[in-house]
Amino acid sequence: MIGDFLIITLPEVLAAFHFIRPVVLILLPVIAFLWWRIRFAAQGREAPAQGIAPHLQEALTVGESGARKVMPIDGVAMALVLTALAAAGPTWSRMPDPFVSPTAPVVMVLKNTVSMEDSDVAPSRLERAKFKIRDLLEMRAGARTALVTYAGTAHRVVPFTEDAQIMVPYLEGLTPEVMPQEGANARAALALAVELLAEEDAPGGILFLLDDLDTADAAEVTQAGANAVVFHAILPDGPRSRGLDAVQGAPVIPLTADDGDLRQIDRTLNAAYRAALLETSTQPWQDRGWILAVPAALLCLIWFRRGWTMKWAALFVLGMTFAAPQRANAEGVLDWFFTPDQQGQLAYNRRDFARAGELYTDPLRQGHALYKAGQYDKAVEVLGRVETAQAAFVQGIAHLRNRQYRDGVRAFEVALQRDPDYPGAAENLETAQEILSFMEELREQSDTGEEAGIGADDTVYDNEAARGTETEVSPQQEGDGLGLLTTDQWMTTVDTRTGDFLRQRFLLEASRQEPVE
Repeated sequence: MIGDFLIITLPEVLAAFHFIRPVVLILLPVIAFLWWRIRFAAQGREAPAQGIAPHLQEALTVGESGARKVMPIDGVAMALVLTALAAAGPTWSRMPDPFVSPTAPVVMVLKNTVSMEDSDVAPSRLERAKFKIRDLLEMRAGARTALVTYAGTAHRVVPFTEDAQIMVPYLEGLTPEVMPQEGANARAALALAVELLAEEDAPGGILFLLDDLDTADAAEVTQAGANAVVFHAILPDGPRSRGLDAVQGAPVIPLTADDGDLRQIDRTLNAAYRAALLETSTQPWQDRGWILAVPAALLCLIWFRRGWTMKWAALFVLGMTFAAPQRANAEGVLDWFFTPDQQGQLAYNRRDFARAGELYTDPLRQGHALYKAGQYDKAVEVLGRVETAQAAFVQGIAHLRNRQYRDGVRAFEVALQRDPDYPGAAENLETAQEILSFMEELREQSDTGEEAGIGADDTVYDNEAARGTETEVSPQQEGDGLGLLTTDQWMTTVDTRTGDFLRQRFLLEASRQEPVE
């Protein structure tokens, strides 16, 4: 759609450009031959000279010193050429897939060392890097993002998620004090980022936010396979990093006061991702022939100029008059030019998912937009009208997000019945079954007075299997002595600071890690 066209760069357009129906191009030499024959015949005509003196004929003849430079057949031929090119189906992109994000999955790698606390960039290099991450998360709303931090060791802070708000509390707790070892092991951070991206369906990007890079790591950290690597130098104007200057094969983007650096980062990370989607996507190619209809229509306007009227123009107008009219709505200017689904796609590209859900008429696209907008009940209802594996799969995810685990299990089972090989359905079914089994075991434990301590705030889950009693799970109390908290437990434990949790988790992970040579 229009939004898809705007975000594609010229090199990508040139690399992907082709015709969907190239056989139609055979009309071009036929049009050229007809144009030449008609124009040649017109050039051979001479104005009648009977009864007119030669010098008077020359004075009375306008534009006939030779043949006229521009003739009616020229406009007709050009309009026919544009029509033939449009019919051949020029394209450089695929139809948008509502189930695939148009934005690349990105692992943000934050250097978390003492040097990042320097205040030459206000308020500090580390805090400015956090500000940039928050702004980039807002710019990439709805895109899959993960967060990794490193010093002497590298650690996954947040796995891939589409919810930027989950990342914010973890980001605030990152300080050099939570890191178990001093140093700046960028190679370990790269290895962890590549490992996270390997779980994604398409190549993504790795963004390093750092103030310096070891020269020994400069060459290695750019080797990330099909994944794009970008370095964001969190440094003031003037100071340079020898390690970043030695980087080859990856862009180093300087810090700016506005969001110009973030826009450049987003364009760079998305370029490789969109190129990969063009190669791997099963979506049909998007016909762009309609773009050529505008100049063709403008050329047709000159047919009605005095002295330029073509006899076939009447046939053209007659054909358009009796063509089957399409249903049109005049509720707004956009309705004159775009169908409701096209308007919905424009809203979806702007990440206005709620508006897209209102505009879409295709229930599959509408349901997915409602799911992205967090309207899970409505999404499930709309997708129930579509009997495809895709619809059931999205229903299952919506049920899980809505904590309706048993319904999620059923939806994934339906997806596998419709398509046993549907990507991700089997894995999500297994995950949903594990969650459901855990909740049922929790109820059984509640009957015996055992405390599970998962830290959920007064949440009631379905108990269709009648295992245990209907129980409201209360937050874990202090002094339970249950050891190291999990991520989910910490997220609902009010009296634990983010930094304390991260320090505890990173220490445990560092004790299990093997040193990276």
